[in-house]
Amino acid sequence: MRMSIIILLFILILAAFLSLFLGTFPISPVEIIYTIIGKNVPDTYRTVIYDIRLPRVLFAVAVGSGLSVAGASYQSIFKNPLVSPYILGVSSGAAFGAALAILLHQNVYVMQTFAFFFGILATLLAYFLAKEKGRVPVLSLVIAGVIVNSFFQALVGMAKYFADTQNQLPSIVFWIMGSFSGVDWDNVSVLIVILVGIGVMYAIRWYLNIMSMDDEEAKSLGVDVDKFRKVIIVVSTLITASAVSVVGIIGWVGLIIPHVSRLIVGPDNVKVIPVSILLGGLFLLIADDLARTITTGEIPIGILTSLVGAPFFAYLYHLQRR
Repeated sequence: MRMSIIILLFILILAAFLSLFLGTFPISPVEIIYTIIGKNVPDTYRTVIYDIRLPRVLFAVAVGSGLSVAGASYQSIFKNPLVSPYILGVSSGAAFGAALAILLHQNVYVMQTFAFFFGILATLLAYFLAKEKGRVPVLSLVIAGVIVNSFFQALVGMAKYFADTQNQLPSIVFWIMGSFSGVDWDNVSVLIVILVGIGVMYAIRWYLNIMSMDDEEAKSLGVDVDKFRKVIIVVSTLITASAVSVVGIIGWVGLIIPHVSRLIVGPDNVKVIPVSILLGGLFLLIADDLARTITTGEIPIGILTSLVGAPFFAYLYHLQRR
């Protein structure tokens, strides 16, 4: 495990450095090093690196790590490897929040706030809908998540129907497809929330193995199942809602990365969580690099992750069946 983490960490750092000179404005690696160490370079280089590319690289790594950790955590507490961080409706709720802000002609920061709070609201609705006599059974959570997802997707469809086709509808569609083009240092609070959430999940990764057992087995080991399930849902929701509010909906990351991590280090969540952090960050960083360099424009990153994620997941499924 230690060697896997060292290798992944080295590759992630190297990829992050190389990402700084990828883009439409050419900057050589030497000029980037001069900029970082403070040598005299044109102000344009400092602006491109520190104000545009560096926050984008940091967000790509943080969002990829956060979604992967949230996915691995949900797969453990739901005892289902097909669960993603969006299972309880956070993505559809955030999409409606963003669409509503666009319909109301609000600025980007209001749109991010709406997306965050409606994402949280969707999860709360699913949680309280599933609650039975003070307990929250896993099956009830899944059913409630399907209901809430469907409801907010209908609201998003209604928002698209009432949006004008010149500006509002393209903005809603583009936001749903996901992009890192709008991130900057003004979103640093979101970055902090994601990193703190990742730290919490890393700290309690020991309990995820127990939570993946039957509830009765977990209780026999002295674990308060309902309490830890609530903690994991709250932290994972905060991570996912924060990520989605800024960059839109990015699919498959939280679903396939935990699977790949288990192929590398086995099913033990003590090992899966740190590997998912590094592998998720690396995967989304590379996907974002491709999104902004393949064509002269920028491909929405949600499209790329789906193009890669769906066939790869099919391969994993075929591998597991064999």
